[in-house]
Amino acid sequence: MKSKITTLTFLLVITLLSCNQESQFKDFKYADKPETITCDGVNLKLLNEALYSFENDIITHYHKGNGTPRLDQAYSQIIRNSIYGRLKIEDIASKHTVNVFEALKKEDNLWDANNPKSHLNYNSKVLNCIANSLKDTSLKTTLNALISTNSMAPKLFGPALVSKSRNALNDKSLAMYITLDLFYAKMFDIDFSKVNFERTEQKVDFNAVPSIKNPAEDPHAGHNH
Repeated sequence: MKSKITTLTFLLVITLLSCNQESQFKDFKYADKPETITCDGVNLKLLNEALYSFENDIITHYHKGNGTPRLDQAYSQIIRNSIYGRLKIEDIASKHTVNVFEALKKEDNLWDANNPKSHLNYNSKVLNCIANSLKDTSLKTTLNALISTNSMAPKLFGPALVSKSRNALNDKSLAMYITLDLFYAKMFDIDFSKVNFERTEQKVDFNAVPSIKNPAEDPHAGHNH
């Protein structure tokens, strides 16, 4: 009987410690920003923080002091660099983003350590929500088809994103996919203990992002200049 009580106590302590670890993240810098996606049963507050911190990092990195910061251009760069193997996360991610990543790693069902194509779990609640919430019909159809056939991979879905990268500004479900699969999922392979975070950080004015036309109305969509 004593042994059973000891085992039960041990399991209770482990459970409490686990719950405490999951709720440790308190450093929300973007809590005042609009919600990005609407999904049930997921940590929306942390996911919002992850997306806004990611956007701040990429616009800071790709701007480099040249003219007015353009989030649409930053998305275009990050997508191309990520799917074509040119992404250097250690040069982009801020310390805050790494801290967010450490919290994201504790999120149940979000990651798949055994998937060689991506550490993101394509059968998670978050991805299911994203796949059914995309505004662009063709992207939505492609993503759902790849997931349903267990063939989803950044290199397969990525090319479809290249010509529609600017959609991420108006479609936060798409932005969240890019954030998680093309950036955070790749952070598992980085040793951040060797990264120098003493870089000048620039705070993004998310309200200053240029408005994006409907892709069908944009004569330059899909073209490189």
